[in-house]
Amino acid sequence: QAKVLPEYIPKPIHEDYYEACRIRDLSPKASATLSRRCLQGMIRNFWEISKENLKKEIDALENKVDPITWEAIDAVRKVGNIGAHMEKDINIIINVEPNEAQLLIELIEQLVDDWYIQKHDREERMKKVKQLAEDKK
Repeated sequence: QAKVLPEYIPKPIHEDYYEACRIRDLSPKASATLSRRCLQGMIRNFWEISKENLKKEIDALENKVDPITWEAIDAVRKVGNIGAHMEKDINIIINVEPNEAQLLIELIEQLVDDWYIQKHDREERMKKVKQLAEDKK
């Protein structure tokens, strides 16, 4: 059920996204962890924000995106942390359901569209307008 991502999306983001989709039902916790990893790759690639951990990267992103998007991004981090980091009490097991993992995947898809696809499409339109002006000279 994964969407086909354009070739200009970095390969590691492709791989993490597709794997998160493939294992969503088999291991929702692992899928959530991959969505978290995908998100971190996108922040580092698109926004060129690289800190010592994802929390600090998301904090640095706060003033660059709208508040509801920022809150959703931070939610991916929190849910993905369930798979990425063990609780202090290792006997506590927090489950992630397939529908919850799907919500995280859908946020990744939305961010791919907002950050990469819309930017790419805008740049292509601007190139065409520029080329039109050149052709009309």
